[in-house]
Amino acid sequence: MSIYDKSTNQLLNEYISSHFSPGQSVDRSEIVKWFKSNYPKIKSNTVNCHIIKFTTNHHTRIHYNASPAYDKLFQLPDKTLRLYNPESDPKPIYTEEDELLKTEEKEAESAKEASEFAYESHLRDFLANNLHIIERGLRLYTDEEDSSIKGVEFDAGGKRIDILALDASGNYVVIELKVSKGYERTVGQILLYRAWVKKNLAEGKHVRGIIIAKHVTEELRLAASETDGINLFEYDLKIDLRKV
Repeated sequence: MSIYDKSTNQLLNEYISSHFSPGQSVDRSEIVKWFKSNYPKIKSNTVNCHIIKFTTNHHTRIHYNASPAYDKLFQLPDKTLRLYNPESDPKPIYTEEDELLKTEEKEAESAKEASEFAYESHLRDFLANNLHIIERGLRLYTDEEDSSIKGVEFDAGGKRIDILALDASGNYVVIELKVSKGYERTVGQILLYRAWVKKNLAEGKHVRGIIIAKHVTEELRLAASETDGINLFEYDLKIDLRKV
């Protein structure tokens, strides 16, 4: 449901049409500032998520039902944005397969890195669709205005939260995944994400964290023990085959 007569998608389209010209780059903070001045009821995080959906080469748009209708912007190396040019820019990213191909083409050790990328993304997507495995009542965060914006690889001020969820009481849960070992520095990472959610989304609700790793090191256990609101999980993957 839109807060104003027009949806955030429509308003962003109008902004792009009136504020961008060919060859011009714009900082995303300018877009957020414009929304804050003209449509203050729309949260800055909602605006940022819509900008990502409209940005053809931004990986996280795959989680926001990206389609050709939203192919408006292209992100430059300095993180500024310009109009997307279909004749010269890379093909837009719509799916996980598009991003995997991009990874394979760009990285020197593409086979290994692409494999790790696929492994982590499959684990993330499985857990996002089965959050009850982690905790009863846990559900994926969904933006209150645009249901296509969900808590998978959720943008948090330019960084990405693997999974952002809500618990049975409506409090926020930041979930960080590690496909191999979870080290003590992961605690600092999840504390940063918790602080960002508390400042930008929580509106007084409690924010806690969960770290899920293939192997939790003793250093991570020790670091987490000094911080309230962080739970640790280890996972195992199992495949059973039977002849038919």
